[in-house]
Amino acid sequence: MPDTKAKTVDGVSKGTVRAEQRGHVLIVTLNRPEARNAVNLDLTMGVGVALDLAETDADTWVVIITGAGDRAFCAGADLKAVAAGELTGLDERLKRWGFAGFVSHAISKPTIAAVNGFALGGGTELVLASDLAVAAESATFGLPEVKRGLIAGAGGSFRLPRQIMPKVAMEAILTGAPLSAQRALELGLINRVVPADQLLETALALAEVICQNAPLAVQASKRIALGITDQHISAEDGDWERTTIEGSALMKSDDSREGMRAFAEKREPKWQGK
Repeated sequence: MPDTKAKTVDGVSKGTVRAEQRGHVLIVTLNRPEARNAVNLDLTMGVGVALDLAETDADTWVVIITGAGDRAFCAGADLKAVAAGELTGLDERLKRWGFAGFVSHAISKPTIAAVNGFALGGGTELVLASDLAVAAESATFGLPEVKRGLIAGAGGSFRLPRQIMPKVAMEAILTGAPLSAQRALELGLINRVVPADQLLETALALAEVICQNAPLAVQASKRIALGITDQHISAEDGDWERTTIEGSALMKSDDSREGMRAFAEKREPKWQGK
């Protein structure tokens, strides 16, 4: 196992994000348990900085991303941050890194999601952006955005059909129905399901197996497998452009506004198809 003496990494927020170095493994923890680790600007910047540090640090060979607490891995975007326009800032890093500083931040170091609770919406999109994933037995996955008049705009709409069986993925996208951890394992969305108290230990053990290999060879292999050049996957450019166009148009619709109102008022939405 890696060195168990955790070392706090400088340059990363000690509030909304924790980053600890254990041997050759960097553990990045979304640290907003009171908000179910929902993504705001501070969390986005903390994760993005941590990944940039990992990419340039020769002693970091694997990154694990997880959530604080035992309820949620990530509840998606913080609606207050969205309403305030925090997540659509002009900072060029936000555009390059994507949602949560992660989903389009294609570093060469392997990434492992350790899913400690429900991971619906943006949480599932973080898993889709990770190279490997282990989950607690209580974890749930899914893209419920259509239930709120929205789309899975952080890569879920195009990545899910490429990572699991297309027909099953389309059912999940079009119905918004959740997937249990066991079902996610059966579909190949994740690599392991374990009891919650074994989650981080399992992720670290998987990281250690990777760390037994030559790090530069591992990193080159990942870049080739995913088509990464300069932390960018050009094959997904069209997918991101289409997502942006469709998402922007949808946000102007009556249904989108109704979905958000219904969610805030805790009632069923009344769709009009316009």
